[in-house]
Amino acid sequence: MKLAQRYNRANLITSFIILTITGVIYYIAIHFILTGKLDKDLVIEEKEIEAYARNYGKLLSPGDFLHQKVTYQKLTTGQTIERNFHYAEFYNEDEKEIEPGRSLITSVNLNGQNYQVTISKSRAESEDLIQLIFMITLAVTILLLVSLLLINRFVLQRIWSPFYSTLGMMKAFNIAQKEEIRPQLTKIDEFNELNESANAMAARVRKDYRELKNFTDNASHEMMTPLAIINSKLDSLLQTGTFSSEQGALIENIYTAIGRLIKLNQSLLLLAKIENKLISDVQDIDMQQLVRDKALQFQELFEKDRLTLEQEMQPCNIRMSKYLADILLNNLFSNAIRHNHSGGSIEVVLRAGLLTISNTGKSEGLDNQLFERFSKSASSEGTGLGLAISKQICTLYGFTLTYQHLENRHQFLVIF
Repeated sequence: MKLAQRYNRANLITSFIILTITGVIYYIAIHFILTGKLDKDLVIEEKEIEAYARNYGKLLSPGDFLHQKVTYQKLTTGQTIERNFHYAEFYNEDEKEIEPGRSLITSVNLNGQNYQVTISKSRAESEDLIQLIFMITLAVTILLLVSLLLINRFVLQRIWSPFYSTLGMMKAFNIAQKEEIRPQLTKIDEFNELNESANAMAARVRKDYRELKNFTDNASHEMMTPLAIINSKLDSLLQTGTFSSEQGALIENIYTAIGRLIKLNQSLLLLAKIENKLISDVQDIDMQQLVRDKALQFQELFEKDRLTLEQEMQPCNIRMSKYLADILLNNLFSNAIRHNHSGGSIEVVLRAGLLTISNTGKSEGLDNQLFERFSKSASSEGTGLGLAISKQICTLYGFTLTYQHLENRHQFLVIF
């Protein structure tokens, strides 16, 4: 979830809760105020009845008035009524309908006789006023929430545009290019600090990358020079005379170790280039033709180990570096040959978006670490980097390289 969406959700939920609580409190307060006003009107009417009885020696005529009703009931000797207010129904003679009402029950003394007086008033106008206030409050609440939503959607989006601009430039940042991160100008201090930090970080990363690249290039060059000298000296040594079988075996071991060291050095350099995206010769490749050419290159090795090659080819075009595509196929074919047995088979299936290379071999499957660097079996003579390089190539172009063991066959799948 994006920050703006999370902020909008929290802001709207908080505003809704606060406005709802405030609206309920406001409704109760208005209801209490209007009820108090109605009770005051009932008390005024009570005092008028008491004053009329005291001045004229009789009760005010009972009857129905506009939104008001007065009734009397004679009480027995010594009976008194405690003055109280309560809600009741009020029948409106004009509208011929029952309305909500408020009643005051009290007593009045006339010539030594107590009478119960019930004064009722309609609450219809008060309820209508409360409903009107409630509807106005609800409309204001909805209008406020919609306004907050629109403000958060457009105003905040504009405020956050420098942040997203900087984020987009950081995503597009290429360590091998010299383009600087040039974000939008803004008056917001936090975004300016973010832009300065991003530029400082990019500068440090480029500096570290240049130093690492120089170190790698120099180390590779310095390493290849003595290896070439050793190789040359061995050639010269072989031409100086004859050697015993023990000496010949030692020299052969030295040749093998030097060859592996050269190959290891080249593989590590290739991995560094792939990880840093330094190989950029991207082009459209006919994988069907490339797989056929690669099979012809390994034909002698197939015949040497009496391996049977089965091919099921369909047109497949992908876009990647041809140099890396050649290395990918070379590693997969080499792996299928190296881990096969004499008289075994290799099956190559190529379809649109899928390449499968499977081979016979050991009955047990390989572990999950086979794509890790220097992961190899004890009997393997390789550097342990072939499948790691293949995995890195696939990751570079968004391909998927997987392994599975099916019916005594080791299968590698490349999903383009």
